[in-house]
Amino acid sequence: MEAKEIVIIGGGFAGINLAMQLSKEEEYHITLVDRNNYNFFPPLLYQVATGFLESSNISYPFRKLFQKKKNINFRMGEFLKVVQEENRIVLSTGELKYDYLVFATGTETNFFGMENVKKNAIPMKTVSDALEMRNHFLLKMEQATVTEDVNERRKLLNIVVAGGGPTGVEVSGMLAEMRKNILSKDYPELASSKTGSNIYLVDASSAVLSPMSEKSQKDTYDALTKLGVVIKLNIHVKDYLNDVVILDNGETIETKTLMWAAGVTAHVFEGIAKESYGRGKRLVVDEFNKVQGTQNIYAIGDTCIQTSDSNFPDGHPQLAQTAIQQGKNLAKNFIAMANAKSLKPFKYIDKGSLAIIGRNKAVADLPKHLHFRGFIAWFIWVFIHLVSLINYRNRVKTLYNWMIAYFTKDQSLRMIIRPAKDEE
Repeated sequence: MEAKEIVIIGGGFAGINLAMQLSKEEEYHITLVDRNNYNFFPPLLYQVATGFLESSNISYPFRKLFQKKKNINFRMGEFLKVVQEENRIVLSTGELKYDYLVFATGTETNFFGMENVKKNAIPMKTVSDALEMRNHFLLKMEQATVTEDVNERRKLLNIVVAGGGPTGVEVSGMLAEMRKNILSKDYPELASSKTGSNIYLVDASSAVLSPMSEKSQKDTYDALTKLGVVIKLNIHVKDYLNDVVILDNGETIETKTLMWAAGVTAHVFEGIAKESYGRGKRLVVDEFNKVQGTQNIYAIGDTCIQTSDSNFPDGHPQLAQTAIQQGKNLAKNFIAMANAKSLKPFKYIDKGSLAIIGRNKAVADLPKHLHFRGFIAWFIWVFIHLVSLINYRNRVKTLYNWMIAYFTKDQSLRMIIRPAKDEE
């Protein structure tokens, strides 16, 4: 019997788990499509941005990953549209036929229609974003060492982070640690400079890490404040123009660095009816992750919203664990379909939430209302993130870099590396 063709769009947590779970199933042939030729680990992007990890520590090529998987192929390309009546998709690199199509594209940065912010802020969604941010941070530091204008130096050293979720908290804490432990050593010209520069964390909600427990929110607020981060809550960024961040309370902050982690939105796919989309442009799916109004199209991870789970009637949180679990559950259902067995509705198992703030500083909310902070939470965070990396090489390289950084309070990856055409 000829194998059924499953095409997966997106090789993040959801897509890669679906593909790997089906890698030994002869009833199916899988083609994974992605705009990049590598899988990467989004929770550690900020460590690439701050120079504590190299991009290769959190990335791995799809083709190398699939070398011994006989029923999986990789196609690099950008998804353009689906032609449902012909079971065909169009990519920037050609066309593919499918028996089952699975969207696992995650989300993209949401700038909420603010064109100046979109043009001038730095997002944190891709490896390219992280490398751009690292280069940007280091360039601004170099420029600050040579300018004699105090106001200009303040703008170069001021940093505004928009978004008080895990990414915003983690990058703010890491930058504050760097100022404390590295600035005077790497930039002696700035050590005695009294510019009044700050790291600002701005969020529209009433607390940082709003999805986590009140204990985690308070512990995080206190830890960041102790590190010197200026936290501004219940405030929106309204605009960013001419090196000035404008807040909706009328306040302004002069800075050449606005890091944007304030929101995400799902993708809209040509060929999918408007009625199939829900809140945040997420595809509405049933309990088996099949897209509403379609026969053989599925969506998993951040790009979908599922309201059939009684514990999450408003949809599941857009977290890595949701994507991983949905990918694995859909794989089991594809296997069940091939064997004419009943399908299993998806039920999310909450394994807790973690956020790191700095060295020996983290918060953890685990099942059964367990809460940890400080070194214990930091150790849990380190362990979970290490075992979640895609292969042993990434784990070993990341652990090595973390050990060096932990014992020396330093790292050696602060290099400005850009393509020559960018410099031109």
